[in-house]
Amino acid sequence: MEQADQPMRRPRVRPNRRGSREDHHVSVVFPGRVTRESCCRFTSELLKHILHQRHQLPLPYEELLRFCQGQQEGEVIRRPTKGEASDSRQCQRSLSDLDALLAQLETFFTLTAVPRVLLLLGGSAVTPKEMYVIDMEVLQVGNGEESLGTRPCLRQLFHAVFLADPFSDLRSTSPMSVVIMVQGHRDCGTEWFRPKLNYKVPIRGHNLTVRMSCGTSETPNANSHAHEEYIWFQAPIALKGFHN
Repeated sequence: MEQADQPMRRPRVRPNRRGSREDHHVSVVFPGRVTRESCCRFTSELLKHILHQRHQLPLPYEELLRFCQGQQEGEVIRRPTKGEASDSRQCQRSLSDLDALLAQLETFFTLTAVPRVLLLLGGSAVTPKEMYVIDMEVLQVGNGEESLGTRPCLRQLFHAVFLADPFSDLRSTSPMSVVIMVQGHRDCGTEWFRPKLNYKVPIRGHNLTVRMSCGTSETPNANSHAHEEYIWFQAPIALKGFHN
């Protein structure tokens, strides 16, 4: 039997001491190939979910969208109070930035395979307070005819996240800046994301990795790519968390 103090075996949860990282993992194995469009949808839905779970959005994305739309329609009927107007502007600004990011992510996924996406909360891109990794490096990517549907894969993905319950032990946080990093081919031709040739993934703070793979006997094709050909790109806008 392995001993708990062996150097190659890390406990599931450990204190976040200076210079250490508290690691959590959620693994999802899909029973077949997925499309690149599905990978984009997995990423977008996970980003929205994490932002809400970590109290950077006061409501789930779809509810927040309806809330802001309702406020805009209500302004026609009566003049909003100063506080309501401020909340409305903050809501609209946050949703506008998030929608712009999601739209650009969709474009990015059409240009290149995306092995990993980082969601970095607080601090900076180099020293964030929390880091969330969406790992799709070994996913099998196929076309629509030979791939699984997006909806059943999303259900499987979030079922795994809910079972793991990775957010229950985390304390509530104040609004923070949110930086998005995406990995792609250095020559993908993106005009929006900014290349960061020397970027290193942070090694401190709380870390949650959602790792997706396919339960096939085939050799993974999603990233048998040469690592030196794939670099990190940073979104040019930092999302701003807010509480209403």
